Amino acid sequence: MSIHISAEQGQIAETVLLPGDPLRAKNIAETMLKDIICFNQVRGMLGFTGTYNGKRVSVMGSGMGIPTLSIYVNELLSEYKVKNIIRVGTCGALQPDLKVGDLVLAMTTSTDSHINKLRFNGMDYAPSADFDLLLKAYNAAVFRKVNVKVGGILSSDTFYYDDLEYWKKWAQYGALVVEMESAGLYTLAAKFNAKALSILTVSDSLVTHASASSEQCEKDFPLMAEIALEITE
Repeated sequence: MSIHISAEQGQIAETVLLPGDPLRAKNIAETMLKDIICFNQVRGMLGFTGTYNGKRVSVMGSGMGIPTLSIYVNELLSEYKVKNIIRVGTCGALQPDLKVGDLVLAMTTSTDSHINKLRFNGMDYAPSADFDLLLKAYNAAVFRKVNVKVGGILSSDTFYYDDLEYWKKWAQYGALVVEMESAGLYTLAAKFNAKALSILTVSDSLVTHASASSEQCEKDFPLMAEIALEITE
């Protein structure tokens, strides 16, 4: 057991899907996996292990934001020796051609967080996805003929900005979407020599102000999880 994860050694698979919402983790486990066990309920951050097409895989909530996600990712990688982590989460579109329900693969992550400034003594670090996972996910999405975009995203420490126009500078420089976790995930994966990828579904648009309901976010965005499961080793 670790401080925040109550699993025994061997209960967590080498590949973990990581949605932010623990209820989405529960939904993925119950609708997509077989022979599931619940390995974590500490602080309500549900975690499950099961099989998908004969492959053993785990799914667990990460919570919102880089600090919370980093706690769980640190423990998964250091204590449970997880090798692959695939974030399956929602994001806000920063580009006009992205619509609610579209898929985004985060190749790199810019951030307004100081977490890596602290880690690298004020210098910049460029967190990026694992190329093999990225390529497999892209090919899986193209095969399904879904609208998928690949590129840089913004991982922000702030959800409610005082400056409502903050996103326009990031959009001008090509950031596809904004979310709150991937920079932390990619950095820790690099530290522990693990593979990481964020597969994101657009839940709202800062450009058009279109948005999905919370129920849609929890249950109606299965494609990113299906692709994540398909590319697991």
